[in-house]
Amino acid sequence: MPRPKIRRCCRRYNADRIYKPQGIPLLSLETKTISLDQFEVLRLCDLEGLDQEEAGRRIGVSRGTVQRILYEARRNLVEAILNNQAIMINLRQGGTEDVGLHSNTGRCRS
Repeated sequence: MPRPKIRRCCRRYNADRIYKPQGIPLLSLETKTISLDQFEVLRLCDLEGLDQEEAGRRIGVSRGTVQRILYEARRNLVEAILNNQAIMINLRQGGTEDVGLHSNTGRCRS
């Protein structure tokens, strides 16, 4: 039996996002899903330029977990782009603490 997933601290988003190749109807495309924690790790490491250790502190997981999440997220993105698949970013999934931009919880930092 796998260990339970640790609650992760992620930003609040209002809706999921879908990106697809131009000119191909969405219904005829396969879809790759990027989870909220994958999107958050991509944002912290690739957009904000944080190292994996600091990103892990921000969302409340270890550096090794960040590395695994980042690898899987990048793999999914590249695979979807190369294979003309739609990319759905699942931004409203459960299992995360919704910290928004300001958090005084002590555990989650934004």
